[in-house]
Amino acid sequence: MTAHRPRRTEYVDEVGLVDVLLFGAPWARSGRRGATWVPPTDVFETEDQFVVQAEIAGVKSSDLAVSLQDRRLTISGTRADRGPAQRAYHQMQVRFGDFAIEVELPAPVDDGAIEASYTDGFLRVVLPKRKPRQIDVQE
Repeated sequence: MTAHRPRRTEYVDEVGLVDVLLFGAPWARSGRRGATWVPPTDVFETEDQFVVQAEIAGVKSSDLAVSLQDRRLTISGTRADRGPAQRAYHQMQVRFGDFAIEVELPAPVDDGAIEASYTDGFLRVVLPKRKPRQIDVQE
């Protein structure tokens, strides 16, 4: 019979584990922990439009910003923590604070016809595809 000794972890490993448990994994784009989070987001395409839908329950529409630069859609905002200041968590999965979503659209869109709506905790942005412009050939 062989006795297995637990491996001694280094201090850095324990601090990293605590950071992940308290603040979540680092955000892939920025490398920062806990500062900005990314809500669950769906992006899909139909024949004539792109649709971006983000699950952001508990956010006031006045705390949302949606912008389009070239083909990059950016959605950002803040979800306020309205809970009591003193509390002991048994489970913590709901993120609060600043969030940001960036979506690179695969084709140009008609930026004058974009529509955004916020209903039942979902932000839905509809981006009509830009139709090819017909050019008349003169004789």
